Parts: sequence; C-alpha cells; structure tokens
Amino acid sequence: MNRVIDLYKIKTTAESYYRNGDFYCSESIVKTIKDEFNLPISDDIIKMASGFPIGIGGSGCTCGAVVGGVMAIGLFFGRCEPKDEKVNKTMTLSKELHDIFKDKHKCLCCRVLTKDMTLGSEEHMKQCIYLTGEVAEESAKIIARELNLQTK
Repeated sequence: MNRVIDLYKIKTTAESYYRNGDFYCSESIVKTIKDEFNLPISDDIIKMASGFPIGIGGSGCTCGAVVGGVMAIGLFFGRCEPKDEKVNKTMTLSKELHDIFKDKHKCLCCRVLTKDMTLGSEEHMKQCIYLTGEVAEESAKIIARELNLQTK
C-alpha cells in the first residue's frame, strides 16, 4: 500500500453512500475505508456495520458513524488471536477517534445529536451525512498516519 490516500474522496464517498440511500452511516464508513484502502476482504464486512445506525439499531445510543469509524480502525489494527497485545493499540486509536468526535460535538449520543430533529427530515439527513463524512475522514487520517501513508 504505497499510494496516497485521498481524504477528500473518502469523506465525499462516505457522504454519497448515505445521501443516496445506499448505506447508513456505519455501513458507509466501513465500505468506504475498505474500498479506498484496497483491503482484500469481502463486502460481507459491511454486514457487521448494519446494526449500528441511528444509535445502535435505532435506540439513539452511540452515534453509528463513530461505531463505523471504530470498526474501520479495527480492520487494520484489531486482533484475531487470543491475548494478542494489538488490542491495546486498537483501543488507543479508537479512543482517539472518540475524543476527536466528542471534542467537536460534545457527546456521542445519537439521541442528543439529533435532538429536536425529525428522523429522516432534511435537517436530520444533512447532519448525519456530514457526520458520516467527517468520521470517515478522521478514521482515514488515523489509519494512514499509523501505516505511514501519505494523505492529500
């Protein structure tokens, strides 16, 4: 993987998937990161992200975009072997993404982030499309940095 990672393309691709109704936030991020980093894994990985939109299955809890970003980070730095110490790095990078989002938006709770919005309204869609793109870009920045890849 010696190519330059286009952060703008990652942001806009994830936003487009959401905007066009192809995928929700978490799915959009996982698919975009998988594709843009050319991961040799099946699109079945997107299925794992399908339960997280609208704050975990519509419950309004943790923002699905953040969960999708954490999943994307795990694709690169997560562990498959028992007791593998890679989990520590994955957790550190996931907390970094969490903290970036929380610093910008003050919380991760979907219910709070969308307070006073009607689900599916133009206002709601605009915000969630934006958050999807933002988290996809921030996740890609973290991944690229850790893999020593150039970004533009």
